[in-house]
Amino acid sequence: MLGRRGEQLAVTYLQRRGYTVLARNVRSRHGELDLIVRDARALVFVEVKTRRVSAAQRAIRTDQQPLLGLGSRQRARLRRLAAAWLCDQRDSRPRARDIRIDAIGVVLDTDAKLRTIEHVEDVA
Repeated sequence: MLGRRGEQLAVTYLQRRGYTVLARNVRSRHGELDLIVRDARALVFVEVKTRRVSAAQRAIRTDQQPLLGLGSRQRARLRRLAAAWLCDQRDSRPRARDIRIDAIGVVLDTDAKLRTIEHVEDVA
């Protein structure tokens, strides 16, 4: 439930910035891509990380930042998943000038209200 709420907030955030959502929760035998979106020039694979903090907590501690957990192994996995999706011949794939992998960190309070959202482009 926490992850789904974070993904929905990430979708809303991206759509407000002009991105079009192509797919959500794309599963393969190697793992899952949270979002596949595009804007005017790029096809973007998006990893969404969501964390919860106390509603009474004023500041978000460094150790509660969701994107800190995006290590080199996970970035490599995201590159493999994106490459596998692009090579899959079952469906046609959109063309784009650029392809990149972004990450969005979402922090919610215990009432499921958005505290912060951070979008980092080209993480992998």
